[in-house]
Amino acid sequence: MRTIRQLLYKEILAAVAFVTLGFLALFFFFDFVDELRWVGKTGENGYQLTHALMVVGLMVPSHLYELLPITVLIGTIFVMARLAQSSEFTILRTSGLGPWRALHTLLTLGAVFVVATFSIGDYLAPLTDRTAQLIKARYQGNITIGQTGAWLKEKQNNRSFAANVSALTSDGRMQGIRIFEFDNNGLLVSLMHAEKAEFASGGAWAMTTVERSDFHTQAADSASVERSKLPSFRWPTEITAEMVSTALLKPDRMGTLDLFQYIRHLNTNGQSAQRYEIEFWRKVFYPLSCLVMVVLALPFAYLHFRAGGITTYVFGGVMAGISFFLLNNVFGYIGNLQNWQPWLTAAAPGMIYSMLSLAAFGWLVLRR
Repeated sequence: MRTIRQLLYKEILAAVAFVTLGFLALFFFFDFVDELRWVGKTGENGYQLTHALMVVGLMVPSHLYELLPITVLIGTIFVMARLAQSSEFTILRTSGLGPWRALHTLLTLGAVFVVATFSIGDYLAPLTDRTAQLIKARYQGNITIGQTGAWLKEKQNNRSFAANVSALTSDGRMQGIRIFEFDNNGLLVSLMHAEKAEFASGGAWAMTTVERSDFHTQAADSASVERSKLPSFRWPTEITAEMVSTALLKPDRMGTLDLFQYIRHLNTNGQSAQRYEIEFWRKVFYPLSCLVMVVLALPFAYLHFRAGGITTYVFGGVMAGISFFLLNNVFGYIGNLQNWQPWLTAAAPGMIYSMLSLAAFGWLVLRR
């Protein structure tokens, strides 16, 4: 059995590596063409061709994380179908490779892909994607979203604050900060505006060139505003640099732990965390889809192929992988709009394909 496992693992790993390399090369080309539109727009000292190549190269781990379950399916289908076409799998079956043993062998290899997918998506991809964003911010401009930037909310004792950050510079500093302070009744107490701010030690924002407006309600029909200008101001807060980066970057480019901490912050301060909860559970369930893919590929080893028929089944594997990727994204959007349970929204595509793979395994393998 050790020889059989080595044969299968070697063939599958080589096929998956080849398919993954092909897809990554395709994505690299498309990303590079897309980045070319920014080259030279910010002057000679701005965003150049070498910077575009660096950014596109740093985006490869993110694509690798997204593609691994699909390439595992395509590569495994190709190997299983080729072994069936050449009757090698029939020889392996007569040598003692029964259906359950074959399933166990593929699931063991699938577990390796699960660990690899989780490691890339949770550690490598967030780091490289953030580095790419900082490179673009350094040579193109600041990291920002939309017209208003990022909004964050926090409660402190009997006060609540809404902080708005317009942009984040390449060196990690904030620009265009507005902080609204409200009392228990939801009335505006003060407003601070700062041109720049940086994250200080001890849980605070060190703001410079601050304009502060304090609103005093003297009676039901009268109020006054006290304005002041401060060269610097230290605002104590638990909003960290990771939270601001999270609000400005895509949630699917974050690590699982960062997502969990940000979700806790949103829930504590009464903000909607549905989008981030769905992304958190997708981070948990997505690597497990590698196990589903190897099970889905196993029945192809028990089919009978004519000459040239293997191409059709490999094409079917490509379409199945693409459909899984699309279904995974569609369920995320629908779950966010319909307010579905986040864990169920994230797990639904894997559950659907698990039932399909088990049904195919039961029908084509066990009953034939």
